[in-house]
Amino acid sequence: MRVKRYVVDSMPDALQKIRTDLGKDAVIINTKEIRSGGFLGMFSKKKIEVIAATDSVAGSGQPASGKSATATLAKPVAPAPASLMGSTAVSTAYGMQRDRERGAQPALAFPEVPDVLPASPPPQAAPVGVPPASVSSRAKEDTLLEEIKQMKEMMQKLSSQRMPEAAQDPVLVELERRLLDQEIDSQMVQELLARVSEEAEAEDVPITEQFAVHSLRTQLQTLLQPQGGKGIASDTRIAHFVGPTGVGKTTTIAKLAAEQVLKHRRKVGFITSDTYRIAAVEQLKTYATILNVPLEVVFSPLDLNKALENLKDCDLIFMDTAGRNFRNEMYVSELNALLQSGGKSETFLVLSLTTKYKDMKAITHNFSKFKLDKVLFTKKDETDSYGAVVNLIRDFGLHTSYIANGQSVPDDIEELNERQLIDWILEDNTHE
Repeated sequence: MRVKRYVVDSMPDALQKIRTDLGKDAVIINTKEIRSGGFLGMFSKKKIEVIAATDSVAGSGQPASGKSATATLAKPVAPAPASLMGSTAVSTAYGMQRDRERGAQPALAFPEVPDVLPASPPPQAAPVGVPPASVSSRAKEDTLLEEIKQMKEMMQKLSSQRMPEAAQDPVLVELERRLLDQEIDSQMVQELLARVSEEAEAEDVPITEQFAVHSLRTQLQTLLQPQGGKGIASDTRIAHFVGPTGVGKTTTIAKLAAEQVLKHRRKVGFITSDTYRIAAVEQLKTYATILNVPLEVVFSPLDLNKALENLKDCDLIFMDTAGRNFRNEMYVSELNALLQSGGKSETFLVLSLTTKYKDMKAITHNFSKFKLDKVLFTKKDETDSYGAVVNLIRDFGLHTSYIANGQSVPDDIEELNERQLIDWILEDNTHE
């Protein structure tokens, strides 16, 4: 067997040289782009390295004639020495191309490549009389064989990975669709369903919809298990509300303030720093007039101490911050300065359920620079997707608080009920 390396500018040049040197039965084993020339890696030119081989005895300077080739094949072939087994294996692997040209049967999807010895056999001394170039050539052939074997194993592995999807339980397929429609993270969905399968196997029972839903409900309840109170604590002096633009912070503050005044009989005050949005102060001032509570407006962190002094008689102060671009570091630092107030305080991150989870995750990550205590969700009435709540709690470990489901003050807000949230997630809304 002859193996020869060519460095050419294009594949047509390589084919012409291979046909001239090795004959028409030569097979290209490997090609790759290389760079040559240049100075210190610069100004180098692209070249193509082509490795070709032939097992024809006549493969010298001229291609073998049809008559001589037939005569050669008719002669009995002596068994190959053990030292040339690698060459024979390469010929077998790549000889399929010549078989197709001669009318042989078509190749299979995965060529039958013979297994070879381990990739790193113990070093052996070169046989007496064998030139070093032949030993180097056999080493290259062994490396090529090992690469072919690895590619075959990889293709078979990739092909086998698709098999379980077709044989997956239809109950799990339906639940997977339902959870993904709720925008629960795909990796979490796979973990939840894998746990369902494990439980069914451990209990030796079939996977029915009732069994799978019960398992999913238990897993989600464990994940969403509330820690501590959801509402505003009785000893909280200042409640900060932060979040991006348009999530309904001002309306939410009005709802909670009305609850504290009418239900808990606490003396409430308002502070707003939202002087950027048109009529934002007027909106909160209207709520303050209806509830008969004082309102202070701060234009910078320097005005905050004066505002707190004016509201020192209030039991609870609601602070409305401006919904600014959370990606702007200047706004983030300004907001952080406004949250540095004295006394017991809680910070609520207000998020809209209509926000894509990718954006919701970025918002939470940026506001996590503050001391976030709880997360509050708005606009429940504008969506049927609630999986973002599960994703957020898993990824950031925030405590849930309230969920708002409309514009009516003070009615359309309540503490988030995890069991009800799980019902919303697991129920099938496709037939409604």
